[in-house]
Amino acid sequence: MKSMEEMMQAAQQAAETIQKQMSEMQVKLDSIEVEGTAGGGLVKVRASAKGRILGVSIDDSLMNPDDKQIVEDLVAAAFNDARDRADRVSNEQMQEMQGSMGLPPGFSLPGLG
Repeated sequence: MKSMEEMMQAAQQAAETIQKQMSEMQVKLDSIEVEGTAGGGLVKVRASAKGRILGVSIDDSLMNPDDKQIVEDLVAAAFNDARDRADRVSNEQMQEMQGSMGLPPGFSLPGLG
């Protein structure tokens, strides 16, 4: 039978391992690229799966001062699409990591979410 001290030490090591893997996951998520689009691809936003915006592309056909409001709306829609895609990729990666660690789906530790 393990002593309380041994169990606490094992729990601490497990927490440190999980924290290390979470840090590695954050780096991985920042290296995965997603693209959000709007207006049938007239506006594109590239972002990391962590949500960092990498670039915006606006089709030349939208560069008309009369279309300013349309462009602004499409840029906002493309940002939201990129954010949704980033969230999906992030959730998939987290589930994959948790599965590889033998943790139940949706498991989270305080301070690591």
